[in-house]
Amino acid sequence: MDLRTVINTNQQGNSSSKNENGYCFTKDLRDKLLVSMQDEDSMRNSKSVSDFSSLYSSDLFPARSGEKHTEQFLLEVFEILFNYIKKTYDGKSKVLDFHHPHQILQGFEGFNLELSDQPEPLEQILVDCRDTLKYGVKTAHPRFFNQLSSGLDIVGLAGEWLTATANTNMFTYEISPVFIIMEEIVLKKMFEIVGWKENEGDGIFSPGGTISNLYSILVARYKYFPIVKTKGMAALPPIVLFTSEHSHYSFEKASAALGIGTENVIAVKGDERGKMIPSDLEAKILKAKAEGFVPFYVSATAGTTVYGAFDPIEDIADICEKHNLWMHVDAAWGGGLLLSKKHCFKLNGIKRANSVTWNPHKMMGVPLQCSAVLTREKGLLQACNQMQATYLFQRDKHYNTAYDTGDKTIQCGRHVDIFKLWLMWKAKGTSGFEHQINGCLELALYIYKTLKTKENFQLVFPEEPEHTNVCFWYIPPSLRGILKDYEWKAKLHKVAPMIKAHMMEEGAVMVGYQPLGDKPNFFRMVFSNPATTKSDADFLLEEIEKLGENIQFM
Repeated sequence: MDLRTVINTNQQGNSSSKNENGYCFTKDLRDKLLVSMQDEDSMRNSKSVSDFSSLYSSDLFPARSGEKHTEQFLLEVFEILFNYIKKTYDGKSKVLDFHHPHQILQGFEGFNLELSDQPEPLEQILVDCRDTLKYGVKTAHPRFFNQLSSGLDIVGLAGEWLTATANTNMFTYEISPVFIIMEEIVLKKMFEIVGWKENEGDGIFSPGGTISNLYSILVARYKYFPIVKTKGMAALPPIVLFTSEHSHYSFEKASAALGIGTENVIAVKGDERGKMIPSDLEAKILKAKAEGFVPFYVSATAGTTVYGAFDPIEDIADICEKHNLWMHVDAAWGGGLLLSKKHCFKLNGIKRANSVTWNPHKMMGVPLQCSAVLTREKGLLQACNQMQATYLFQRDKHYNTAYDTGDKTIQCGRHVDIFKLWLMWKAKGTSGFEHQINGCLELALYIYKTLKTKENFQLVFPEEPEHTNVCFWYIPPSLRGILKDYEWKAKLHKVAPMIKAHMMEEGAVMVGYQPLGDKPNFFRMVFSNPATTKSDADFLLEEIEKLGENIQFM
């Protein structure tokens, strides 16, 4: 007997009595179930009459008769997405189905990337949707360890869908009222977490950490040399900035883009663990001054890209105050640790920063992209970037134009990155983020301890990881028990790329590798996906051993 029959049979009895099959339904529950079943029947029937082979995008909204076709099409798209999500979280599924660029360019049966002059039917569009996901990388897979941002938060995904549906811009309150207020509320929360006073703090969400870091240099330069806005770099003395040799390459990119020049980005030495050495910073500041340069900016890193190291922010802040320099903290990777009572001490001193980069799309798991640049001084972003375009930023509007935040930015069009973060924060609470972040750090500690027990693996440095980055070499049997000379290192340098190539062909797991300084290629395993478990981490090590055990060198 199906559930519908059971419900109908139950209608014969009183409002809460059991029928002969032992089921009991209240009248309210019975009515709700029947309505739900009718909705499902309607959906099923509407889908059953779909013939997308003869339908085109012109048959969807805003076509006058487009409601039914639009509903059917979006339901099909949702089914594709939902099936993809289910496969992503299935640990037995592949992380990727790898094909070389020339293969994708050539296309596959039913799936070709070439663009046609004539419209193609929605049936083909649905195939394209499905195959685009099929041949991509499942970055939310529990065994994807390749990048700093991974995972897929379902509430965040819902936020991204709603953002795309709203399809608005963040430059003025009049077209984006709710999102503008959300951004202000979230930014205030971030200022509070950083440790700034109530009258301090300004910021904006930007297209990624690289642009956030660029903003920090831009406003710092304007703070010390406001004439640059009108007269340009020719009106300035030869300025230089300082950042760790382990910092992100975005500082050189930004300096090139802003006309400062990459040669005027001075690299400060790091210790064996990758932390900036304060004494070397001060020595290089003094040297630059002696050579006629004008230092103006120092970037400390809270969570380096490769080692996950945290620079000694307090010591760096002391030096910056002594020499009247702007201190930026690039916490793109490590900013999430501020939400953890257990780990926030690693960013001690961040409240002394003049600016901070923080990427919620990393440790907080917000869908890409979601990055904020925070400045301690209010109004500086506006003064630095405003151009007062009268077709957007009229002063005689009937509302408070302080909420027209678009003139703070170097962009005009700005994507709504705030809603998914706001929605996730509502769903998880700060405590939910804390639990998620602590879990990732616990996994890093677990794999670190596991690696210490394995003779065929070697850690890049022996200390416990500060962040979720765990760096190590796999030593194949052919390189064990022999002299570790230059030739040995040259061979070890080839091991990680060889294993990675086999790994991508098989597609079961994915992890990154790189050299650093004089160190040969090593694996960098990072944890930022709350779906990842100890067994997933163990699987990676097992896969590396399996793929690398037969590596031979001539």
